[in-house]
Amino acid sequence: MDSTKGRAVGQIRRFDHVGITVADLDPVTDFFVALGLEVEGRAFVEGEFLDTVCGIPDSRTEIVMLTSPDGGTRLELSRFVQPDSVPGSPDAMANELGLRTIAFEVDDLHAAVEWAAGEGYGLVGGVGEYEGAWRMAYVRGPEGIIVSLAERID
Repeated sequence: MDSTKGRAVGQIRRFDHVGITVADLDPVTDFFVALGLEVEGRAFVEGEFLDTVCGIPDSRTEIVMLTSPDGGTRLELSRFVQPDSVPGSPDAMANELGLRTIAFEVDDLHAAVEWAAGEGYGLVGGVGEYEGAWRMAYVRGPEGIIVSLAERID
């Protein structure tokens, strides 16, 4: 019997960040900055560390680290300079396996959805309400990233 089943193997100190690989950093970064995230830094990463961690020899990436206004979890956007990116499924629906959404609480869902539409990013479905507590919508952002926007209903 597995002696680790049902108990933690390690101790997580905090939720640090979510990473998304994209083809073009600038429009994706601009989209998330417009939503309210702030750029914490931008850099190129290469060498033994990256090769070891990602398992791709001779790789080179450019990353942008974004942080939320509350200073909580961060978002890391990365673009592979070497080797070339491998196409994903930018039109994937929520039931396709893999990372599909990144979620943010917003003050005004209607305004956020209107802004996204004005930028050319439409709703995946519609605006839904959950038990009178939340109003939420999925917006398909740049490179097919689904952004869940939720407004607390008071």
